[in-house]
Amino acid sequence: MTASPRASDRAYDVLLEMILDLRLPPGAVVNEVQLSLDIGFGRMPVREAIARLCGDRFVTVVPRRGTFVTPVTLEDVLDMFEAREAVECGVAYIAARRATDADLARLRELVEAADRARSVDGWTEYLHDDHEIHRFLVQMAGNGLLEDAAGRLLQHNLRFWRSYWSSRPTQPSSMLSHADLLAALEARDSEAAEKAMRHHVGSSRELLQDLFAR
Repeated sequence: MTASPRASDRAYDVLLEMILDLRLPPGAVVNEVQLSLDIGFGRMPVREAIARLCGDRFVTVVPRRGTFVTPVTLEDVLDMFEAREAVECGVAYIAARRATDADLARLRELVEAADRARSVDGWTEYLHDDHEIHRFLVQMAGNGLLEDAAGRLLQHNLRFWRSYWSSRPTQPSSMLSHADLLAALEARDSEAAEKAMRHHVGSSRELLQDLFAR
């Protein structure tokens, strides 16, 4: 019988989702007492959840000032892209070798959904679909350690783009297609899949730097 999740684990999941969907935006004060009331958990589970969120870099403790949702800075985002390139290129390489026909059929559905959402009005759907594509690729690789590492990176990536586009004009040109990556995976070409992922992440990083420069 599978044990029920601990209260602190459930509180962590709730608070993480609030950070990812910007109900707790970057820079927001993290008040343990208020959050306990808001989400209906005791202070101890919330305290433990906040400690985990600190370890995952979603929450930051500033001495003598308090606890805050970690701000999103350009330097941190560039570090994130560097980490994504290191991890996700390997994921793409492995996924191309291990992909089943069912995996590739599902991946094509996700890519087509993301392509349909590539418009000014569809940025929230695009971000959701893009996240699902990258998350599913990690599942295709079938490596639990990679899934742990990539999963946290992808959550930081999702939070950044939601935060960025919620306060600035949407740029459809920054909603990159996954067509080349899909083609490489369908051909089960590991080297081409790795190259396509490197190009995808690199192009996204270049667009980001251009957007910040504006």
